[in-house]
Formats: sequence, C-alpha cells, structure tokens
Amino acid sequence: MNLHKHARLSPRGRALLVDRVLVHGLRVEEAAHAAGVSVRTAYKWLKRFREEGQAGLADRTSRPHTCPYATAPALVEQVLARGRSRQTYRQIAQQVPVAPSTIARVLRRAGLHRLAELEPATPENRYEYARPGQLLHLDIKKLGRIGSPGHRVTGDRSHRHRGIGWEYVHRAIDDHSRVAFGSIESDERGISACKALIRTVRYYRGLGVHFEKLLTDNGACYKSRRFRRLVRRLGMRHLRTRPYTPRTNGKAERLVQTSLREWAYACSYDNSEQRANALTHWLHHYNWHRPHASLGYKPPISRIPLNNVLGLHS
Repeated sequence: MNLHKHARLSPRGRALLVDRVLVHGLRVEEAAHAAGVSVRTAYKWLKRFREEGQAGLADRTSRPHTCPYATAPALVEQVLARGRSRQTYRQIAQQVPVAPSTIARVLRRAGLHRLAELEPATPENRYEYARPGQLLHLDIKKLGRIGSPGHRVTGDRSHRHRGIGWEYVHRAIDDHSRVAFGSIESDERGISACKALIRTVRYYRGLGVHFEKLLTDNGACYKSRRFRRLVRRLGMRHLRTRPYTPRTNGKAERLVQTSLREWAYACSYDNSEQRANALTHWLHHYNWHRPHASLGYKPPISRIPLNNVLGLHS
C-alpha cells in the first residue's frame, strides 16, 4: 500500500477512529480531533464502515466510474490489430479516426509499443546427443598476438606493437560430455583447420572417443576441398549451422566465452607463447576439475566411460 506523504490516516488509523466512536463511545468530534482529521472526514469513514464493514476502510481507486470521452472498444481493437501487423502510429491514424498520441497510449497499455513485443521469443534450442562421439562442435576464435603487456595492464599507451598480427584458436567440444580441446594456429585457412581437426581427433581417441558427425559454421576454411576430403577420410558426416544463427552451435559458442573469461583475458601475459602454454593447463582444468552446470556440477570427464579414462592413465 502506498500512502501519500500528507496522509493522516492509514486503514489501521481509520479502524481506530471507528472503534473509538462505536466501541468506546467518543463523540465524532472528539475522535476526529484525536486522529487529526476533520469532522467531515470522520463521518465519511463511519459511513463507509457501516455500509461495507472492514473492507470499506481500505483505499479506493481514483479512477472514475464512467469516462464519456474514452476511446470506443471497437476502435481500440482496430488499433491493436493494426499495431500487431507492425504498422506505425501515423499509418494507423490514417486508417482509424484516433490521434497518434492516443494510439501510442493504447499500444503501450497493451504492451505492444515495442517491436520486440510483437515477435515471441525464440524457444530455447536445447539438445544433447546420447553418448560421447556422436557429434563434435568446432569453432574458431581470433585473438591478437601479445608482444608485451598492453596499456590496460600498464596504463602506458606510448608503447604499441603495430602489425604484430593475429593468432587463431581452433576449439572443439564433444556434444554429450562437453570435454573440450583447443589448438592455436597462425591462420584460419583450410590447411590450418585440417591440422586442428587432426590434433582434435587424436586427443579424443586417446580418451576412447570416436566421432560420427562434425558440426561447424559456414566459414571458408570449413568449406574448402581439403577440409571436406579430410572429413570424409575420417569417416565423419559434416553438418553446418544455419547462417546467422549461433545458437545452433551453442556449446561451441559457450566454450569460446568461457575460455576468453577464464583463460585468454583471465590474467596479464608477457607474450603470446606464455598465453599459449596456459591454454593446455586451462583445458586440463576445464575437462577434469571444473564443475559444469549442465552436468550437475560435475566435470566433463565424468561423462566419459570409466574404462576409457583408466586406460588413458594405465
């Protein structure tokens, strides 16, 4: 309940006023003086209590019972229908005898004044393959090379490494277990994607995981003939994401964000080699020790069959 700052009586104060008159026998004038309100106000609350009981002491809406100048319901329905068809206020006003300001209020009241409200949210595209090796997600993240700690660390903008170039982190993640792997290449051409895929396949085979399908975006390196031949030679079926729909490859996208936060930008590196060496340690932590929310806060390696993991360390 919101009372204005000058309110003398709350519902509890009104009940006390009525109780003093009807139970304790005070005159209305005396009860009004004790409550700090006028006699007219005291009679008003007595009347409401006698007619409606305790409910009559609650605040009432200030909205009028009738509004002769309100927009007709039929016109409101026309405005809402045209608003749902994504027409502008001016377009609606040209077809319906209602002012644009009124149209704005009607659509705002109905929650249709933003274009985002006219299109329902895309349902979550959550899926998971039944066992490790059924689907491998691949993605690439471009990172600037490090010649020395930058101005965000040192605060000195006078030393810059112009033209130092880029390096590309080729990341992979198993759809079922979320076990991840990554390698750093000098570019994102087809031959580099092939090298990264070979390293990835070798790593997962060391865990006893053999892949059936491969999911990538529509990057040029993944559409190259060299990469297509390698995928066929490995016996995998190549799937591609829908253009401009990163949620299709959501597990790889999430791995990119997590690695940037916990590895690439987690601390200050003196050079690119130091950051590259830290990637191996971070991947081990991610796979073997880091709790994963979608896995019941267990590490991804917990979803690899135990005999595979024991064979790795035997």
